[in-house]
Amino acid sequence: MKKFELMTLPYAPEVLEPVISAQTLAFHHGKHLAAYVNNLNGLLDGSGFENATLEEIVCKATGGILNNAGQILNHNLYFGQFAAPKADNKPTGKLAEMIARDFGSFEAFKEEFQKKGATLFGSGWVWLSADRDGKLVITQEVNAANPIQKGLKPLLTFDVWEHAYYLDYQNRRLDHLAALWQIVDWSVIAAR
Repeated sequence: MKKFELMTLPYAPEVLEPVISAQTLAFHHGKHLAAYVNNLNGLLDGSGFENATLEEIVCKATGGILNNAGQILNHNLYFGQFAAPKADNKPTGKLAEMIARDFGSFEAFKEEFQKKGATLFGSGWVWLSADRDGKLVITQEVNAANPIQKGLKPLLTFDVWEHAYYLDYQNRRLDHLAALWQIVDWSVIAAR
């Protein structure tokens, strides 16, 4: 039976500071994500999803299997999209052109993305995805939901569950969202 594993971070835990502290990463990746992986592995036997990919599980499962698989998929995309902070960090090339085409400008995109992240009630994720025609869209997904469930291709996500930011930002979700732009690795987003 296929067992899922905790993803290895593509950077040292302190690399994202001061945007995301090593302490937050230790809890968020090392505890929260690890628990989702362990929980899913414990639920797989006899589920019919023993050999399925995370994407297949997220699109077909329900209940605890869906919730844990969705959180693993979402967190893998989230943790895999970051690099050391850079001032004036922004996309280039085709991705920059697509963002300008679909949102008017990078600044307008950032504003809308942050607003959707800040106004999502409760826990969840804000996503930039591409639809089947290549148009970029921003969606709010609650709990463990992922845009692939709507036929979209996820490109960029910000986690708005409190455990993603509370140690560093307390209740200041908007400050957390605004800071994340410094650590987005736009080459990863473009490759997606």
